[in-house]
Amino acid sequence: MQAVVKTPHIDIAIRGNIPEKLLSVLKKEYGRNVQIVNDNDNKMLRAADTGWYKKIRASITPGENMRLYRELHKITQAELGEKLGGLPRQHISNMERGIRAISLATAKKLSAIFKVSIERFV
Repeated sequence: MQAVVKTPHIDIAIRGNIPEKLLSVLKKEYGRNVQIVNDNDNKMLRAADTGWYKKIRASITPGENMRLYRELHKITQAELGEKLGGLPRQHISNMERGIRAISLATAKKLSAIFKVSIERFV
C-alpha cells in the first residue's frame, strides 16, 4: 500500500503496511490531497516470462547465439575455430554473421564446448 500527499509545499509518500491510525490522521489533515494506492499487484516478473523477452529471443539467430557464447567465454574466433577442429577464423565469422550455415556436426561441437543445448545453434 502507498499513501501520497501532494500540496504546493508538501510532498509525503509512505509505502508499506501503513497503520489505519496514520491514514486517518493524513486524511483528516490533508483531505482530498491524500491518495491511497494499493500496489500489492506490482509483483516481480521473471524477464524470461515477458512478451518482450520472448520476441527478442525468437529473433536471435544461431550465429548470433554462437557469437554471444563465444564472447561470454572470452574466446576469439580463431580459438573457437581451433576447438571446432581447425576451422579458419573467417569461417567462424561467416557463421556468426549468418553468411554460412552452422552444420549439425558443428552445432553438436558448439553445444559441447559451451555446455548448452544444441537447439541454440540450429
